[in-house]
Amino acid sequence: MSAGHGHGHGVSASADRRLLSGALALILAFMAAEVVVGLAAGSLALISDAAHMLTDAAAIALALIAIRLSARPPAGGFTYGLKRVEILSAQANGITLLLLAAYFVYESIRRMIHPPDVQGALVLITGLVGIVVNLIATWLISKANRTSLNIEGAFQHILNDLFAFAATALAGLIVLLTGFARADAIAALVVAVLMLKAGISLVRDSGRIFLEAAPAGVDPQALGAQLCAVPGVVEVHDLHVWEITSGEPAASAHILVQEGLDCHQIRGEVEALLAERHQLTHSTLQVDHASASDQTAHCSDAHGTVHRTLVGPLRDQPITDAGTEPAPAIPSH
Repeated sequence: MSAGHGHGHGVSASADRRLLSGALALILAFMAAEVVVGLAAGSLALISDAAHMLTDAAAIALALIAIRLSARPPAGGFTYGLKRVEILSAQANGITLLLLAAYFVYESIRRMIHPPDVQGALVLITGLVGIVVNLIATWLISKANRTSLNIEGAFQHILNDLFAFAATALAGLIVLLTGFARADAIAALVVAVLMLKAGISLVRDSGRIFLEAAPAGVDPQALGAQLCAVPGVVEVHDLHVWEITSGEPAASAHILVQEGLDCHQIRGEVEALLAERHQLTHSTLQVDHASASDQTAHCSDAHGTVHRTLVGPLRDQPITDAGTEPAPAIPSH
C-alpha cells in the first residue's frame, strides 16, 4: 500500500486572506453606495448590480471562512479535515446567483413593458465608478490562489461585474442622451444573464466534486488502460479518481502484477505515471501478485471496470487503448 501527496499552490493562505479582505472591503463600500444611488435614480440596473456585488461579497466572505477552516488538521471523523467547506460555499453562492438571475429577468421584462423614470446621469456616473472599483478588486483577487473553486468563482463574478457595469454605464448614457428609459431594463437583463452563466458554472463544478466525479480532463477508462500498459501489470480494478476539494485530485486502485516481479518497483512506476501524465500526486495503491488461481479472488465486491492485459502473444497489450474507443468493459463482481 502506498500514498503519494503533493499539494503546493505557490500562494500562501495568509496572502490569500489579505488579498480577499482588501477586495471584500472595497466591494462592500461601493455596494452600499450603489444601493443608495440606485434607489435615488430609480435604476433597476444599479440595484441589480448591487445585488450581484452582494453575492460577490458573500462568495469572498465564505472563501475567507473556508480558507481558515480548511487549514485545520484532520480530526475525529473528518479524515480529510474540512477541505470541502469551500465547495459548500461555492454551491450556495451558485444557487443564490441562479435565484437572483430569475428575479431580475422577471423584473427586467416588467420594466420593459412599463418603464419607470430613470436618472441617466446618476446611472452613468455610478457605472463608471463601478468599472474602476471592479478593476481594482479583480486585480487583487487575480493575485490569490485561483485553483480554489471559491476564489476562482469570486474572480469570475467580479470580472463579469466589469461587463455589467459597462452595460449599466452605457444604459445611463443612452437614457441621458435619448430619454430611452428601457435601456436600463435591458442593461439589467444583461446582468441577469451574467449571473445565470456564473451560477450554472459554480453549481456544475461544485456538484461534480460532491458526486466525486473524475476531474475535468481525466478519462478513467483511458487511465485504466494506461496503468494496464505498465510492464508487469496484468490487471487494474477498483480504480477511482475524484477531487477531495477543488484543485486537489486523488486516485486509488487495486493493481495485480505478474508473479515474481517486484511490487514496490511497479508501484513506483504507476505513481510516476499518475503524477507526470495526470498530476495525480495524491494516490493510494494496493499492489499484489496475481496468479491464474486467485486473480479474481482479491476483491469480493470490486467497483467499476476491470482492466486486464491480453494473454498469449499479445500479453503486454491492454484490453482498452487510451485515445481510442475502449473495448467492451469487463464487468466486476
